[in-house]
Amino acid sequence: MNHQICEEIERQGVEAVRQLATSKAERRLIEMRAEILADDTNALSLTYSGFCLVALPHREIPAGEKWVRRAHRMQLVVQPGTMQSNGDAIDVGIPYGSRARLILLYLQTKAVQTGQRTVELGRSMNEWLSRMGLSIGGKTYAGIREQANRISACRLSFFWDDEKQGVRGFHHDSIVRSGIQLHRRSPDLAQPSLFEETVELSETFFEALKNHPVPLQEAAVRQISNRSLSLDLYFWLAYRLHTLKKPTPIPYPALFEQFGAGFRSLRNFRDHFKEALGYALAVYPDAKVDIEPGGVRLHPSRPPVESKATATGRLLMAV
Repeated sequence: MNHQICEEIERQGVEAVRQLATSKAERRLIEMRAEILADDTNALSLTYSGFCLVALPHREIPAGEKWVRRAHRMQLVVQPGTMQSNGDAIDVGIPYGSRARLILLYLQTKAVQTGQRTVELGRSMNEWLSRMGLSIGGKTYAGIREQANRISACRLSFFWDDEKQGVRGFHHDSIVRSGIQLHRRSPDLAQPSLFEETVELSETFFEALKNHPVPLQEAAVRQISNRSLSLDLYFWLAYRLHTLKKPTPIPYPALFEQFGAGFRSLRNFRDHFKEALGYALAVYPDAKVDIEPGGVRLHPSRPPVESKATATGRLLMAV
């Protein structure tokens, strides 16, 4: 998949380009790219720039362990927390996987859209998750409930190196101030509702988000909504590519350190990385990235959304 595919789809149409595919997987990537190019909703999502550099785990980690990731002079530390259940304190693990990322995207987008730390849940969150391809019921609902509880209970710290001051700054806080508690599914409800009508983001996280938002295409997120590594790579490319001044090589060991937690080896990670990158590039048509024997080469590219100011303006108009 490369930038020329976009031009061929626009010139010949997706059906003609699909005939050139040599595998089912390649045809799927072409279809994803065609759907992104055809999307005219211009719906947006936002995430904090820190989550574009260091991310949550892809899989569940052992109970009680904290999560530590470092990349690009930034470090993320997530500590598990506890929640009350029937009067008892229950240990809750670290949020992980694509569902945790989607819940966080919803909370961040709504907070910036309204300019308020208090975010409405209920039907609005259900509808957004449904647009992302998650039918809120059965095992899917149980999984969303679990990740929401983990997000509510955990505490995170972002550390970063200050090149000018030569010091390290940090903020340490929970992501949300009040917990996201969900009803168990009721037999007489077509869709489960959220127990709390609103949830409040912590002040430090909200301020960091307002000062350093990264706009994303909602249609792109929807296409890769069940692929946590592809989501991380899309966020990363959306943040990095438009700031580059020249082609920049990134070797596989550096990619492994940044994105490879949970993979057995660099070799095992490399194969998964290539597949996940293919999906990320399929939903980011303007991204210019070359896969090389030793890693990838990033090229200066247009961002997936015009600018932060434009994105914020469009979000405010959508309230």
